[in-house]
Order: sequence, then C-alpha cells, then structure tokens
Amino acid sequence: MTAILSPTSKFSQSMLEARAIACSRGERELFVNLNMRVLSGECLHVRGENGVGKTSLLRLLAGLSLPETGDILWDEKLIQEDIKNYHRALFFMGHRDALKDDLTALENLQMYAAIDGIQSDGEAALSALWQSGLRGRENLPVSCLSAGQKKRVLIARMITRDAQVWILDEPFNALDTQSVQDLQRLIIDHLARNGLAILTSHQSLSIPGLKVLDL
Repeated sequence: MTAILSPTSKFSQSMLEARAIACSRGERELFVNLNMRVLSGECLHVRGENGVGKTSLLRLLAGLSLPETGDILWDEKLIQEDIKNYHRALFFMGHRDALKDDLTALENLQMYAAIDGIQSDGEAALSALWQSGLRGRENLPVSCLSAGQKKRVLIARMITRDAQVWILDEPFNALDTQSVQDLQRLIIDHLARNGLAILTSHQSLSIPGLKVLDL
C-alpha cells in the first residue's frame, strides 16, 4: 500500500462519550458502569482478550445496538435522539467487510458513495483505491481479491467517506507490515484534522497521544 493522503477539510471540535454503560451477552455480564470520553484529535485503543466485549462496545458506540443501562452521547446529546445525523459523522468498520463480492472495488466505492449521499465523479474513488495500493485491481470483482486487498477497499472507503468519527474493529487484520504503518499514518492524519478514532487491535500501535481502555 502506498502512502495514503486523506481529504484536507478540518472538523469542528466534538466529543463522543459513554456514561455508566452496561452490556451483557446472554446471561454473561461483559462490562458494567463503563465510562469513557474521546475528544477531537484523540484515538482510543480498546484492548482485552477475545470475548471480553470489545466488539460489543464498538457496536454500542456506533449506535448499532443499545446499552442495557447508561447513555452514549455525541456532543453532549444522546446519539439515539438524532441517529441519522450521528451516522453521517461516523465511519464504522466491523469484522465483516460489508463488500459486494459481485461488484468491482470501484463499483463498491461508488455504491457506498450513493448510499452515504456523497457526490462522486469516480476520480476520487479511483484516487483512494490507488492510494490504498489497488492500482490495476480497481475493476476486478471483489470476490477475486485477497483478504488484505478487501481490507484496502474498506480503507479507500474511509478516505472517500471523510467522516469525523472512525470506529474500527481490528482494522489491521490481514494487512502486511507496510500497510499497517500506512494505516496508522492515515489515522494520525485524521486526528490532526480534529477527527477522532476508537479501535480494537491486538497489535502494539505507534500513534502519538494514544489513549487505552482495557476491558
């Protein structure tokens, strides 16, 4: 993957906060009375063994599920009060790649641009794919791509989506060493523009000012 450049727009000061949230899986309590706050320019690394609730926490923060107790707020307002506005500010990368295998990498980006309500003439999508190391593969069906190449399509979507809040579940999986470094540089650039990021990873990260939450 070549060096990645994100858009140059700068976001306003914002904050994502969880207040005394609790989550269970079946009869098993994953966490309770969990508090956290992430400001513009900050990255939170959520750590813990498999099964402790990292993915569940990220889904709560993304507004994809509700905490059993407690509140999640974006700029001091409950995210559920205006979930559409919150989701416009959000990019969520889950375990599943959420790509359409029968579409090409370029067509996937164009499809998601339409879903996100982003005007795209195709050049921005091509540029993002090339920056992500997919030059020459932009017109291949996603079904023909490796796991690492599929992850690069998602990284290209991160660039074109230009959302302030990045919630990323194991974003470095399937990436080679150079691609891991490039993605970390992309995150650092995102933070410099007043973006904020929350991610899980079993890897050691080199992101200045990184905050850590151990579950």
